[in-house]
Amino acid sequence: MSASTALRGVLTGSVIARIVLGWVAVALLSLASGFLAGSLSMPLVFTLLALIVGVIIVCSGGVVTQAEHLAHRLGDPYGTLVLTLSIVGIEVILISAVMLGPGDHHTIARDSVMATVMIVLNLVIGLALLVGGMHHNNLQVNRAGISAYLSMLVVLIATAFAIPAVIGTDGAYNTAQAITIVTLTVILYAFFLYRQTGAQHADFTETDKDVVASGNVHGTELRPGIGAIFREHKGEILTRALVLLITVIPIVLLSHDMASLLDDGLNRLGAPIALSGIIIAMIVFLPEAITTVRAAWGGEGQRVVNLAHGALVSCVGLTLPVVLIIGLLTGQTVTLAENPTNLLLLGISLALSIATFNSQKVTAIHGGAHLFVFILYALSVFS
Repeated sequence: MSASTALRGVLTGSVIARIVLGWVAVALLSLASGFLAGSLSMPLVFTLLALIVGVIIVCSGGVVTQAEHLAHRLGDPYGTLVLTLSIVGIEVILISAVMLGPGDHHTIARDSVMATVMIVLNLVIGLALLVGGMHHNNLQVNRAGISAYLSMLVVLIATAFAIPAVIGTDGAYNTAQAITIVTLTVILYAFFLYRQTGAQHADFTETDKDVVASGNVHGTELRPGIGAIFREHKGEILTRALVLLITVIPIVLLSHDMASLLDDGLNRLGAPIALSGIIIAMIVFLPEAITTVRAAWGGEGQRVVNLAHGALVSCVGLTLPVVLIIGLLTGQTVTLAENPTNLLLLGISLALSIATFNSQKVTAIHGGAHLFVFILYALSVFS
């Protein structure tokens, strides 16, 4: 397929409308930054928040559409990697921009990643398993793939949140420790991607024969190699990936631009300030969440795993070395160690994930348990 043909096929009216809506909203917020910095009435604050969330939801629909087309064309795990790396990569860039800006932001990485881990590991996974389990009675996953994801998460989450409290100073790694952690994390994450997209790619594809037979699965051993697929559909793949990226950037920019409005509104309501980070993280990962739940509805258990756990591995695996490098170059202290309550919740979440996906069949009951843990996390935020 030529580039011009692919462009015409991908850039439909609704796609263009979503792109324009997202970028116009970003431009308007940028132009109104001086106005928004002033004192706004409560009704105006929440009206603006509602409008921003509405734009994000519309744009998220476009991201999900492109992600599903790419997943169908490329097959797993390649298709889900496009969406995951797009969202996580932009989030890492924005965290880095905050750290490099004025002010003291030594806990921004810890707070952002902690919220993301709890949201994806419990809220998104819980909803997906509940929906998939109720619709299909149970879901089946490739146990080799989920074992690889969980092994990575146990190591990366412990390195990010627990180990600094034990060997660091005031919850932060010293220079020698930071250099070692950056090197090891980059090597481990790169090795994971190398194996996931290479010799072990079959570990991240569907194993449920019913799903494969129904045509819902996006990647099987019967498909041609990724190189052959890319050569045949190069124009479409590159165009959809570019459109996805152009559509997802406003989502992340809007979610961070609305942070000041959200902080203002929550402060007036007397809500805990940590709630702002949770809400922003939920909005940033909205496209990933929608795609994950839809995959569960279609009975694609392994795609649920690839989207959710793959996002977390990328989030921690990319954020940790980047923020530590920024800290080393700028002399900033990067506080990573979590408090005992959050460490306990992280431990419960990881143990529950291991118990859930070690089962032969994953059911709605497992989803309910994950949602329960997320509610416990929410209660801890308000405590």
